[in-house]
Amino acid sequence: MAEFKKAFVLGHPVKQSRSPLIHNHWIQRHGLTGSYEAIDVAPGTLPLFLENVRSGQYVGGNITVPLKEEAFEAVDCLTGSAKSIGAVNTVYMENDKIWGDNTDAYGFSANLDNEAQGWRNCGNAVVVGAGGAARAIVKSLIGANIPSILVLNRTFERAEKLAKDFGQAVTAAPLDEFQSLIANAGLVINTSSIGMAGKGEWPFDFTAAGLSTLVTDIVYVPLETGFLKSAHGAGLKTIDGLGMLLHQAVPGFERWFGVRPTVNTQLRALIEADVLRANP
Repeated sequence: MAEFKKAFVLGHPVKQSRSPLIHNHWIQRHGLTGSYEAIDVAPGTLPLFLENVRSGQYVGGNITVPLKEEAFEAVDCLTGSAKSIGAVNTVYMENDKIWGDNTDAYGFSANLDNEAQGWRNCGNAVVVGAGGAARAIVKSLIGANIPSILVLNRTFERAEKLAKDFGQAVTAAPLDEFQSLIANAGLVINTSSIGMAGKGEWPFDFTAAGLSTLVTDIVYVPLETGFLKSAHGAGLKTIDGLGMLLHQAVPGFERWFGVRPTVNTQLRALIEADVLRANP
């Protein structure tokens, strides 16, 4: 009989996570013996919980807010992706060590590969926000050989620090300059909370952008954020953040369960319906 493998997502709170829906869908689709559950872990107690991975009770799992930075410090070893992003969203055991990985950069690029073939030839990219999510997106853009990446943030110093961390291809500017700076951008990405429900309206428009500019938001609640609505109103192609969530889950599932799943329309419809139920 096949070994029963258990995986998890840890957060605080964690009940809003769609990860159990995604991974249990794949477990069922592939006829695997296992489970994936959401577990609320209070900040400060993560290292204690990770001993359950070390002991073999769990094969690994995902880490979500607000525990990603704590996980970065708690694991034994870090992948290159986790090191450059400065946060961990996936943990697993290898050679008796707990490893921390970050699959957000992979998820972002895999989603665009699926939804907008040719995006890697966009030329210049503009990234809004300078937090941990922005670091993952900048890493993804560098990996895609985007030659010029401009990071905009309300607090310019944070954008400047991020740019310095990633080298010459990345520069920084204040968010106030958004409308003039998108004129030459082939790709514009929002990683900030501006425009999310309850976080204030998106304050800029896209009239200066070229008609071939691709606009995407890593936020997926709501599916059409104020940022995307503004871009859509200007006639631009937009991609929501749900695909990134689905694609970033692939490497972890393969690591824990030994099967590489695919992101298809059935899975997309399942998670989209759940998002719309919770946020009509």
